[in-house]
Amino acid sequence: MPFPAPSPSPSSFPAPFSVSAVVSALRAAGCVFAEDEAELILATARTPEEAAGMVDRRAAGLPLEHVLGWAEFHGLRVTVAPGVFVPRRRTEFLVDQALAAASDAAVVVDLCCGSGALGAALAHALHGPEVHAADIDPAAVRCARRNLAAFGGRAHQGDLYDALPPALRGRVDVLTANVPYVPTAEVALLPTEAREHEPLVALDGGADGLTVLRRVAAGASEWLAPGGCLLTETSERQAPAAVRAFTEAGLTTRLAVSDELYAHVVIGVRPGPQRPAR
Repeated sequence: MPFPAPSPSPSSFPAPFSVSAVVSALRAAGCVFAEDEAELILATARTPEEAAGMVDRRAAGLPLEHVLGWAEFHGLRVTVAPGVFVPRRRTEFLVDQALAAASDAAVVVDLCCGSGALGAALAHALHGPEVHAADIDPAAVRCARRNLAAFGGRAHQGDLYDALPPALRGRVDVLTANVPYVPTAEVALLPTEAREHEPLVALDGGADGLTVLRRVAAGASEWLAPGGCLLTETSERQAPAAVRAFTEAGLTTRLAVSDELYAHVVIGVRPGPQRPAR
């Protein structure tokens, strides 16, 4: 389950697994941030043998988060299983925007949840919300269940809204959807780590990258409470079309941008009076 992410401490392993030795092995394998990765591997491994196996897997090209078994996200250490989409740092901006838009949210839904990182981060920051997550990938759902267990959250398997309990209709205060938004023709241009170790369904957004986003936007008003908000990430190039999709779905829409994280988040609010703050 997720817990506050600690800072790594220097390894006390024997010399063959010292920071310098691991850095050398990782650097030889082409890891750009070898020093940082070595510290994280040695702080996570419980034995020299485990450290050696982790170094071998990282050198073979496995994403660092899959090697470690966790990713740091919005102040939490979130479990990330092999074959599950790794939450990106820029997506923390989406969480921040959700908290700013609905700081007293009582019901949170995380669609296309992957590891459940967004749902866990919102549950951790809010005051005991009801949290649901959903993904079409069974491996992602298993991972999300582990990450949401500490918050009493539930993860469901299925295609977008079809996965959700019908009782949530019209009750959702915050709906996050970190949809796949890479155009199909550009998937082959992604870094090798993503192409080979993350599920295609979490990356490929269709011909223009917005196929899933449009489906999420079209169904949002049925599930959002009056005044509830939908937030999704997109690229700078796709942002105008994404905003149009939200607006055409009847949502009051704006675009939030973080130049520091190079993050673009589309925010749509279902019109109507907001529920009273609790």
